[in-house]
Amino acid sequence: MLNRLTAWVAVGALIAAQLVSAAPATLAEALDLWSNVLTRFVDEQGRTDFDALAADRNALDEFVAYVERVSPATAPELFPRRVDVLAYHLNAYNALVMRGVVDEGVTDGFTSFLKRQLFFRFRKVTVGGRSMSLSAYENDVIRPLGEPRVHFALNCMVRSCPRLPQAAFSADDLEAQLEAAAREFLNDARNVRVDAAAHEVWLSAILDFYTEDFAADGKHESLIEYVNRYRDDPIDPRLAVKFIPYDWTLNRQP
Repeated sequence: MLNRLTAWVAVGALIAAQLVSAAPATLAEALDLWSNVLTRFVDEQGRTDFDALAADRNALDEFVAYVERVSPATAPELFPRRVDVLAYHLNAYNALVMRGVVDEGVTDGFTSFLKRQLFFRFRKVTVGGRSMSLSAYENDVIRPLGEPRVHFALNCMVRSCPRLPQAAFSADDLEAQLEAAAREFLNDARNVRVDAAAHEVWLSAILDFYTEDFAADGKHESLIEYVNRYRDDPIDPRLAVKFIPYDWTLNRQP
């Protein structure tokens, strides 16, 4: 009986060791895995092939295993600059949502209030050993970093989200990546539409959800003025602001 128990303990230790070894050892290795996922399973329009990903998910699981173990809180020496911290959280959040969609078998998206609550507020993820909801991760960890352009980079895998890039965010290139993401999002007619006849501008609901973030730096007086920072064709600030209903349908490849 003792020999059998010893054998089971040894098997358990082996499995645990294999799980730990599945996580990449370095941040660079982890980012390579995440970029591999994005390159292979996300198209140029930002749509994900969730069926193919579910069948070949090792790279995603290994990146998430790294996120679960390592974060700016657990290894601050790996993230000495603000851009290092921001890039980590953008990549981690997007990967955790993507993995959640696969784990939960989401096929249609989060098209009801209950589905959104269950996925983003009640379902738990782990970041650097800390358990939290995706909502808490965004609102309590990422938004307090004070960079409003994260809202053009964070992705909840639905159609009204910003385009999911085909490569990981890089700390060294993050300023350019965030600037490009903001310009792409706010010049896209799906997110900003001017109705001159009605004297209205229709903005993505993201600017409604997070208005306080876009006004937090005190350098502008209205959402239109913020949007105009990134617009090729500036909007008349006298127009009335309306918001485009958010499409929570899963942004999957057809």
